[in-house]
Amino acid sequence: MIGLYPGSFDPITLGHEDIINRAVKICNKLVVAVSQDNQKSAFLSSEQRINLIKSIYKNYTNIEVISYQGLTTEFAKKIDADFIIKGLRNPSDFVVESQMAQLNKVLLDEVETIFLDSSDQLRSISSSFVKQIYHLDGDISQFVSAKTLKLLSELK
Repeated sequence: MIGLYPGSFDPITLGHEDIINRAVKICNKLVVAVSQDNQKSAFLSSEQRINLIKSIYKNYTNIEVISYQGLTTEFAKKIDADFIIKGLRNPSDFVVESQMAQLNKVLLDEVETIFLDSSDQLRSISSSFVKQIYHLDGDISQFVSAKTLKLLSELK
């Protein structure tokens, strides 16, 4: 079974890594897909995000990291995904993600969405907050892996 975990991962946080680490246990292959069509303004290039995620998961033979453009459902169809994985941090995430799952189901009936609840200690982490703290010269070491921290410190 192929799982698809789409997102901007800009940058990848410990929250994302928690979802990846748990999702990889429920599928034969996990595709971590970096969206290039996200409406958020990009902090890291898609190449930087892909390379960073690949470096974090280089020892996992069942994780593939690639970028995509267009509808997630079209990409899911292209890679023969069995399900889409979404992480939930809070009730408002659930509202938005469940609406998206319903629309995705209309667009591609054969692919289910699986929600993974964020671990309690990582629930408050978001890429947006990490970027804001980073840009204000705050300490983000509690929110990102050592590899992500290293890349971000090299950008300053």
